Amino acid sequence: MGSAKKTSSAERKARIEEMRRAERARERRNSVLTITLSAVIVAALGVGGYFLISQADDDKESGKAGDAKAVAKFTTTADGERVWDAKKLGRTHVGGEVNYPVTPPVGGNHNQVWMNCNGDVYTKEVPNENAVHSLEHGAVWVTYNDQAKPADLKKLEAKVKKTPYSLMSPVKKQKDPILLSAWGHQRVVTDAADEQVDSFFSTYVQGKQTPEPGAACTNGLGQ
Repeated sequence: MGSAKKTSSAERKARIEEMRRAERARERRNSVLTITLSAVIVAALGVGGYFLISQADDDKESGKAGDAKAVAKFTTTADGERVWDAKKLGRTHVGGEVNYPVTPPVGGNHNQVWMNCNGDVYTKEVPNENAVHSLEHGAVWVTYNDQAKPADLKKLEAKVKKTPYSLMSPVKKQKDPILLSAWGHQRVVTDAADEQVDSFFSTYVQGKQTPEPGAACTNGLGQ
């Protein structure tokens, strides 16, 4: 058993390091693309590029505020995990607030900017619309209300801080003291030491449910 756990831990560390390397490479590529795009825009402005910019602005927001396309219905596994049909969760970028049927949401239309989720722990509530975008990128979102035990929060905070593609924030209106959410999945936490916590992270941090695996969890929105 001890040897198996060590192997699993090593594999997880290797996967996390690979994600970090991929994200750093992606950020370098994005920087080059940004510089190139800026040069193109400047040139376009010199020859009447107003229409190009107007079109880009139209493309950025393909939906309107309130267009949630998320479903409230879910199934529950034998060990208590809630599962939604990922095919029914909208993925359109919209502006303004979205009326999600689940608190906190596990998917649906969302803001075009993700919430930073590189092991980020937030002390204030974050916009659902940005956090859902983080879930789309393969993050696990830890949320809690005022009924959560300080000792449990301390353990979960430590776990999040050392786990890329995760974030943590308060959600006062959620019914359960602590919840773990991924795209289309959610679990109630009654004890931070429960092995189901590690299992949820191992399964859903950049897991098979991720609509956009490898997408960035940095350079988004922070507090």
